[in-house]
Amino acid sequence: MTLNHFQQKNSELVASFQFKDFKKAFAFMTEVAAAAEAMNHHPEWCNVYNRVEITLRTHDAGNIVTEKDFLLAAAIEQIFSKL
Repeated sequence: MTLNHFQQKNSELVASFQFKDFKKAFAFMTEVAAAAEAMNHHPEWCNVYNRVEITLRTHDAGNIVTEKDFLLAAAIEQIFSKL
């Protein structure tokens, strides 16, 4: 599993994605939202114009990084790679 954008910092995975414009950033977020819902694991994120910043950690496990986070990060990377 290659995570090009995510880095582990303390007890979380963090990434920043940049797009051509707001519309592309929002399309990315829409696809990520569907994947997250299907996995029942939801990101903490922020969107400003063409940039989306994502933080992943598992709240149920005491706010640490678990396999759920790595699986969602991999799904997010795949979504980004096709946009």
